[in-house]
Amino acid sequence: MDGNEEPGRLGEYLAARRALVRPETFGLTVGSNRRVPGLRREEVALLAGISADYYVRLERGRDKNPSPHVLDALARVLQLDDVEADHLRGLGGTAPRPRRSRRLDRVPDRLHHLLAAIGVPTFVESRHFDVLASNPLAVALSPRLVPGENRLRSLLLDPAERDFHEDWERAVEGFVALARHTLGDDVTDQRAVALVGELSLASARFRSLWARHDLRPLEGGTTTLHHPTVGELRLHREKLPVGDVILVLYYPDEDSDAAEKLGLLASLAATGS
Repeated sequence: MDGNEEPGRLGEYLAARRALVRPETFGLTVGSNRRVPGLRREEVALLAGISADYYVRLERGRDKNPSPHVLDALARVLQLDDVEADHLRGLGGTAPRPRRSRRLDRVPDRLHHLLAAIGVPTFVESRHFDVLASNPLAVALSPRLVPGENRLRSLLLDPAERDFHEDWERAVEGFVALARHTLGDDVTDQRAVALVGELSLASARFRSLWARHDLRPLEGGTTTLHHPTVGELRLHREKLPVGDVILVLYYPDEDSDAAEKLGLLASLAATGS
């Protein structure tokens, strides 16, 4: 490779995903002389039906505009899901990349009213995962949900988060994949660049997960949390885009143990206990 040659975002993504595919998946023999994790470049090319030389050019940044047919074939070989395949197409120039808003994060007045009225832990975050506003029950659920905190930084760097989440490792993997999808590789987004740089220096786990290029869309789910006062809480989570910000709600099943515990937590928060 030429000393000045850069693989670019497409090449980096191909290399990262290639390293995650087990050769045995395609019936390839893994011998003692295999020096790379995952598939070799020539194996990807063979499975995708393209020449090895052409694939090398793609991964090394010499060709940055593959056809949709080639990208679809590579997505199949690299076992990408729909979100990851769309990301690959965007890097390859066959799908429009999302346009990033340059507006300052601002919480609409109606969301402040909603936060005050809603009876479950609720907060508003930016696309960079900065907490912008929260209701008292959210802060009672976790002191890391006060405005000014960054949820991704807290999850990775605050030791209390390891005890708070029943499966901290799974939570981290999902959150970093969401950050990859949300923040992307937009070098003009100074807030995103600074956050990724900070976490890359501070967390080896973040560096390894970020290098995988896993992607996860913005979506809800169910999680189990361990609160130091009321104990285990099984809660559903919804993430709702509102303009440039995200409204996040945690809520229990009706008449569940978690609902009773949230009621207790709300009473304690109201009395300042």
